[in-house]
Amino acid sequence: MTLTALVWTAIKIAVMVGFVFNIAGLLTWYDRRGGAMMQDRIGPNRASIKIGKFQLRVAGLLHTAADGVKFFTKEDFMPPKADKLLFSLAPMLAMVPVLVLLAVIPFGDTVSTDLLWKHVCLKTGGGQAILPVNGACSTGYAMSLVFPAVQRFGVSMSSPSVDLVVSSLNIGVLFVFAMAGQGIVAAAIAGLSSDNKFSLMGALRAASQMVSYEVTMGLTLIGCLMIYGTVRLDDMARWQGDNAWGIFVQPVAFFLFFTASIAETKRIPFDCPEAESELVSGYFTEYSGMKFGMFYFAEYMEVVTSSMLLVTIFLGGWQLPFLHRDGLSIAFGDSLLFATRMPHIWVIIFGVVAFFAKTLLLCWLQAFVRWSLPRFRYDQLMKLGWTILLPASLANIFVTGIVWLALQSGGESTAAALKLAGDITQGIVALAILSAVGRIVLGLLRSRLFREQIIGTSATYASDAGGTKEAPIRA
Repeated sequence: MTLTALVWTAIKIAVMVGFVFNIAGLLTWYDRRGGAMMQDRIGPNRASIKIGKFQLRVAGLLHTAADGVKFFTKEDFMPPKADKLLFSLAPMLAMVPVLVLLAVIPFGDTVSTDLLWKHVCLKTGGGQAILPVNGACSTGYAMSLVFPAVQRFGVSMSSPSVDLVVSSLNIGVLFVFAMAGQGIVAAAIAGLSSDNKFSLMGALRAASQMVSYEVTMGLTLIGCLMIYGTVRLDDMARWQGDNAWGIFVQPVAFFLFFTASIAETKRIPFDCPEAESELVSGYFTEYSGMKFGMFYFAEYMEVVTSSMLLVTIFLGGWQLPFLHRDGLSIAFGDSLLFATRMPHIWVIIFGVVAFFAKTLLLCWLQAFVRWSLPRFRYDQLMKLGWTILLPASLANIFVTGIVWLALQSGGESTAAALKLAGDITQGIVALAILSAVGRIVLGLLRSRLFREQIIGTSATYASDAGGTKEAPIRA
């Protein structure tokens, strides 16, 4: 491996790992802040840094920093009769597979490194452009920096290329399921080695729940594999950019996979393995300090990685509507409405930003679900997986196979109709994105009216009685 390849690999690892760690940390904050907003309570805003009379609260973000310090400084307790090796190994087995999954998730299109920017010689007064010779321009030409565009299909063989994925494996989806399954081992070992009946019960729940919903996750992707014709995650994203996003061609699979992925992360409403009202804290009841922090943080990292997989398989990956490698081209069927070539570097940047923005949207959606639904009973959870989601995933495979075979035998007219339908879905997505961006901009520009309101029934009674010694908490 050359030095350039090593540098690119280091950059890709830093981008993916840095994103996952930072967003997982922010999710711990949003779970409190967003949950407080949804439940009409205050949430984290009391931790602050005092500098004289000035207090820096940063919207409660310092609570997350305080948690990190707390994990590192708490006593690392281990039960006297616990299996010391397995007890210490379990948190590592919970976190490592989540990080390994990042190796096969693409976050951008293939980069033609020599075509990000170029120095060319432009003739004085404009017009002809030639390449410099030995780093210098001929008489009558001036050196200029340009950002060229690339061809729409394929990659130029004359230019070195870099795939924006840490490891471009030919078995992308299979590798994902192989690594994701290791989380079952971590939960089982944690409960078994803790010498605690509640931990053991939580481990049994976690293992059976994760096995059950992994079956559904695997089967929901069979329909996608039929349509995409590949198990490579980057090729799946490219197919969606040229046709339609997976959520339109496999809508049932999207919702099944989304539900199963939440169950895999063991968060509400699927947090039966660690139900506080039943099992104290489930399979990590006996863990403290940074060992507990690793389990805690791995859960949030799973939210981010599962969102990345959903984006790649069902939401087009890094693709944006009508944005291709060579630029922007708005077309519906054979009717080209607008086309313009764009610099390769900008297309790559837009794609990477789009991928991470979609991931953040799904992370927010999972947090929204977490604070919206009550916990299932364990029998309800297993019944949902085996009697509803599993049959639905099998039915989706059957229907997808029949419809796909029928469409393939439809001839050129059917292919043209499918192309038009795909372009229409791209237009719908484009309008939805523009509408969302517009609403966000208007919301930021609109002035907010703050109205003082006493929170809590007891505070209201105290106010009616003449007040209290200290000022009541106000929103």
